[in-house]
Amino acid sequence: MAVENRADLLRQLPAVNEVLNHACLSSLRERSHGPLLVKAIRAVIAEERGKILGDDFSGPYKPDFPLLAGRIEDKLVELKRPSLRRVINATGVILHTNLGRSPLAAEAVANIAAVAASYCNLELDLDKGSRGERYAHVEGLLCQLTGAESALVVNNNAAAVFLAINGIAAGRQVIVSRGELVEIGGWFRLPEVMEKSGAILVEVGTTNRTYLSDYEGAISSETALLLKVHTSNFKLVGFTEEVEIEELVKLGEKYSLPVMYDLGSGCLIDLDRLGLVKEPAVGPAVKAGTSLVTFSGDKLLGGPQAGVILGLKEYVARAKKNPLNRVLRIDKITLAGLEATLRLYLEADPVSTIPSLRFLAMPLKEIERKSRKLLRLLIKEGGQDISVEIRDQFSQVGGGALPVEELPTKVVAVRSRLVNAVKLEERLRGHQPAILARVQEGQLLIDTRCVEEKDLPVIAHALLQDSSSSVKTESR
Repeated sequence: MAVENRADLLRQLPAVNEVLNHACLSSLRERSHGPLLVKAIRAVIAEERGKILGDDFSGPYKPDFPLLAGRIEDKLVELKRPSLRRVINATGVILHTNLGRSPLAAEAVANIAAVAASYCNLELDLDKGSRGERYAHVEGLLCQLTGAESALVVNNNAAAVFLAINGIAAGRQVIVSRGELVEIGGWFRLPEVMEKSGAILVEVGTTNRTYLSDYEGAISSETALLLKVHTSNFKLVGFTEEVEIEELVKLGEKYSLPVMYDLGSGCLIDLDRLGLVKEPAVGPAVKAGTSLVTFSGDKLLGGPQAGVILGLKEYVARAKKNPLNRVLRIDKITLAGLEATLRLYLEADPVSTIPSLRFLAMPLKEIERKSRKLLRLLIKEGGQDISVEIRDQFSQVGGGALPVEELPTKVVAVRSRLVNAVKLEERLRGHQPAILARVQEGQLLIDTRCVEEKDLPVIAHALLQDSSSSVKTESR
């Protein structure tokens, strides 16, 4: 179409006020906030302009106000929808960083709601009627669960590592194995975190082998800290050697040096009982005599995002008094969720009440039951011309925890003759609520491990929306 003809068509576009005051929008004007309605109108008009300017548009053009009104109403719904919202995790990755890692237990959600909706005793000692310390709400619980003398919580584990090292070794040397200089999520690297803390990094050993003599040979009058880091997001196999925390603690005692252990994932229970590979737990690390232990609150612990520092009073006190603690401190929402989560370890069975642990421990038979229920829903409701089958697959722990652990699972594999797997995945992702699955070998895989029972019909509906053909079933 000629440029001049397109210009004529563009002049047919209605003005914002013309659309706003049209009779078709009378109901929307009554129900919607003015500025938001205007924003929706502008967006729809912009879409109309884009359609006219498109290569495949041939005209003519005349505004259809009833049709525009419907699109404006849809746009309003979209604009009112929160950016941060609930999604259904059908990926099979339990601690999915992009999906917020660990879902919170019902008790934690209830405590957060109660505290957030009212005033609370965040920094008030109700017994004494005087100012209290916000960390007191969780410090006693952490000490009881781990055997530590004192504890502090900041906003994430990177902050915990930063604050702990800054309080002990700013301007002095920290000795760490070269094989433990990990990179955590978002391109943050431990050496860079240490550098920003003001400490001087001293690397010892090689990538795959570090001995106690390597640490001892590097100790000097400038040494302030011996650091061990659990490589929770990768695993070295083969010709390897590392120094256990008990050995490092003895070396620290020999030279009167504190020893810090960054556990990363922060496991409070023995994962052997769940049939998983050995993961260093917090309690044994404290019992070994480690001066400070740091870990995350939202990984294997199963709580909200937080970074925990615990250990000997002397060193935790340095972190508490550090002015940077104010920069990194947590708020009442995090404290409410963390306290309720920690109480579950003392007052209930954490494996059955904390979602991430429940998903980790979920029997294969239970996952297969949920997968077969979803398959039956797809068969019963009919829909698009697709084939579905139950397949053996593996789930992952995720979140930088247990990197080599593969958890046997059962997935519903979906293949369509009309829509490819990528398009099916996009359909689920665009659903409300969004459903996250994975694509493999031309099939859409729905892993039901982390899918709650109530969400199975939601997934089936999303897969079959706007479809009319029958579903073909297969078995493997």
